[in-house]
Amino acid sequence: MTRPSAFAYIRGITLAAGVIAVAMILASGPGTKAGWWEWQTGIFFVRAAFFVGAAAVVLALALLTLAMFPRFRVHTWMPLAALVLGLVAAVPPLLLIAKAKSVPAIHDITTDTADPPAFVGLAGARRAAPNGFDYGGAAVAAQQRTSYPDIKPLVVKAPPREVVQRAIDAARGLGWEVTHSDAAAGRVEATETTYWFGFKDDVVIRVRREGEGSRVDVRSVSRVGHSDLGANAARIRKFLDKLS
Repeated sequence: MTRPSAFAYIRGITLAAGVIAVAMILASGPGTKAGWWEWQTGIFFVRAAFFVGAAAVVLALALLTLAMFPRFRVHTWMPLAALVLGLVAAVPPLLLIAKAKSVPAIHDITTDTADPPAFVGLAGARRAAPNGFDYGGAAVAAQQRTSYPDIKPLVVKAPPREVVQRAIDAARGLGWEVTHSDAAAGRVEATETTYWFGFKDDVVIRVRREGEGSRVDVRSVSRVGHSDLGANAARIRKFLDKLS
């Protein structure tokens, strides 16, 4: 039996790298969500998938270049498959990196940076979370105003009690778990669990009378992670759009 050549080993390693990179991407979120490992491990899988996938892409391109010569034109499906798998694994982390660079590294967004709505029912969960309970203050507010100038209170032409119920309906309509509500205090608290990693982000909605209507303020905060990649601002926009 003829021993495999070094070229054959490289083909096998390249294809294996592509398969491993995709496997890490596919396992990163569901494994974290299922509690098989900590969220930091899931993020590590994403980062590792990028490097392994990028290596698969480079090796695959080299093999496909060599395939122009008849001597190396063997099993070209392997580098082609490795190229596709490597791109599938490397592109999502690249998009995440680009997104992270386009938004501030903050995770607490509110329509009222001077007087952020406070968590009451979820206070214990917030204090137990790595990101804590307290608002980041002027530094966070300044970054938010620069990057998300559209995040502002909503004024609704309806009494506070009615708006509180509408807020509950809107939150549930977005798939959030409404954990606490107090119509008298004008407060609704909810948690959204992200689809891929299962991260839990908390939201508090405050309704106050303003003139003949009501002013709605919202605060959305991630429990883990220094940067939210713009998720909390997007969540507030969706809620206010639905409420209005």
